Amino acid sequence: MSVLTLASDPKDATALEGAEAHHARLAGELAGRVKMLLTAVDRDPSAAERIHAGLITFCDRSLLPHAAAEEAALYPVAHGMPEARLLIESLIGEHRCVTALVDTLRSAPGPAGAAADARALQVLFEEHVAKENGLVLPLLAMTPEVSLAELLADMHHRLASDVPAAGAQGDQNIEEGLDMQEQTEETGGCEGVCGCGGTEETAEPELDVREVPHALRHATVFGALDAVPVGTAMVLVAPHDPLPLLAQIEQRSPGTFSVEYLERGPEAWRLRLSHR
Repeated sequence: MSVLTLASDPKDATALEGAEAHHARLAGELAGRVKMLLTAVDRDPSAAERIHAGLITFCDRSLLPHAAAEEAALYPVAHGMPEARLLIESLIGEHRCVTALVDTLRSAPGPAGAAADARALQVLFEEHVAKENGLVLPLLAMTPEVSLAELLADMHHRLASDVPAAGAQGDQNIEEGLDMQEQTEETGGCEGVCGCGGTEETAEPELDVREVPHALRHATVFGALDAVPVGTAMVLVAPHDPLPLLAQIEQRSPGTFSVEYLERGPEAWRLRLSHR
């Protein structure tokens, strides 16, 4: 069934697509950061500390404000629908679990101790947004008395109101969270579940994106790149020459990453992305 069939209004159909893309952006960036943390814990403890700190910052400036804005703007309306009441109460409970996991990451004595909780946070958040995308958002979109577009506009306004408290980097993160979803979708890109490969000759983490779900592909790479410290690199593995993705990386962070091809097919393309 298409999004247009589910929505009662064209504006709501567009809003539904945007909300799903925004969720993909958040989930993908979280997945990329967690993958980099898990890889760095085994290979480079000093880098793992920086990645751990960056993950907490991402949660504080993007993940947790998103959850709070949902509870303020979307959940009250859905909770008023008898068919969604128990689901919304369950989702609120999951938000509390997300917050608790972030607090655990914050208080962890080091990245090694935080790794399992980071992975648990990733799994919980992906399952959480799947429920929102598959149940809550379509229900709101197909209800004639409800304007999903207006509810999401209110939610984004609440997020934007938090920008000054987050600071300059928070401003960037929030704007990317709200606006980059169109850019993430329009260029296609790599495919694959991120996986750790790498060789014994290098401590560089390897991100294999050949099986990542389509909606998360580019966002996962962006999240991983955001976790690469200056002066270091990561290796990207793709099933084809990822020229659209490389163009998007350059557009997103002009001059920040240099690219070196390590392998050019036919089964895989391997590229070293170095943070200048």
